[in-house]
Amino acid sequence: MSYRLVRPLFFALDAERAHHLSVALLRMMPFAAPPAPDAALTQTVAGISFPNPVGLAAGYDKEGLVAHKMHALGFGFAELGTLTPMPQPGNPQPRLFRLVEDRAVINRMGFNNGGLAAAAERVAKRRRPAGQGAAPVIGINIGANKDAADRIADYVTGVTCMAPLADYLTVNISSPNTPGLRALQDRAALDQLLAAVMAARGADRTPIFLKVAPDLEPADVEDIAAACLDHQVDALIVSNTTISRPPLRSAHAGESGGLSGAPLTDLSLQRIRDFRRILGNRLPLIGVGGIGNAEQAYARLRAGASLIQLYSALVYEGPYLAKRINAGLKKLMARDGFTHISDVVGIDS
Repeated sequence: MSYRLVRPLFFALDAERAHHLSVALLRMMPFAAPPAPDAALTQTVAGISFPNPVGLAAGYDKEGLVAHKMHALGFGFAELGTLTPMPQPGNPQPRLFRLVEDRAVINRMGFNNGGLAAAAERVAKRRRPAGQGAAPVIGINIGANKDAADRIADYVTGVTCMAPLADYLTVNISSPNTPGLRALQDRAALDQLLAAVMAARGADRTPIFLKVAPDLEPADVEDIAAACLDHQVDALIVSNTTISRPPLRSAHAGESGGLSGAPLTDLSLQRIRDFRRILGNRLPLIGVGGIGNAEQAYARLRAGASLIQLYSALVYEGPYLAKRINAGLKKLMARDGFTHISDVVGIDS
């Protein structure tokens, strides 16, 4: 069934209820073995083999309920979370808003989740046993509780709990909906955080990714890039939602929280360019924000991202967007004479 036919049914519900319905429907979908990787789209990033470059961003599957099934929709990897050490309800509802005229979303969820322990048990059960085919690539996004006395300790707890279960861990210091969290992007605080996180991951050396905000000044970009290199972070995810407000038409434009979707396209693309200019190819970049079609994904790759992630565009384009983007990437590569996705990465930088 075409998503255009069922989208009005979802849009008749408030945004958070529609989100929970979509997760419930995916939970009913049987698990399918991952398809054979496409040789033109497969690449190794941070020591992980990604079957294609299109990932599901954190925020959709906060609890680890369906991340292990997202490859059936065309995703090359899925990132669950954000998870905090202790369960927390998040901010008061309503806290999730569609901006239909702008093809955007504003959220102020506030890291609502059931905590690390519950998610760890769930994820452990859903990892495919050895000998039953390749497992989907699963990242786990970790954060700090809103009322944490020591936020760095919360991240260390997240690493020690989830490192054995994740293909990679994302340290999320970029949400605008936990007061003071983005202060961890300041150089001194970031050095402390990354030193503790990298020490905590242990002998298994689970790759550590850092997720940053798009609302950065040039000096911030330089400091974050330097800290990532100094502490040997494995990849940088650019970026989370924005607190800026470009011109918007929707009735919910004045809601507080992080803005995502189409209005974020140019800002997030520019941040990829900024980090690529400073880092070159010394650190893999993952582009997130305002990606809703193959052309926008291709632009992010050309600017220097090795992988991309999406979430808000699914609200408007439907669950099989990842498959369409991958097909579109191959057509764009063929048009430009590229035979492998890695040949595209950074060619405009």
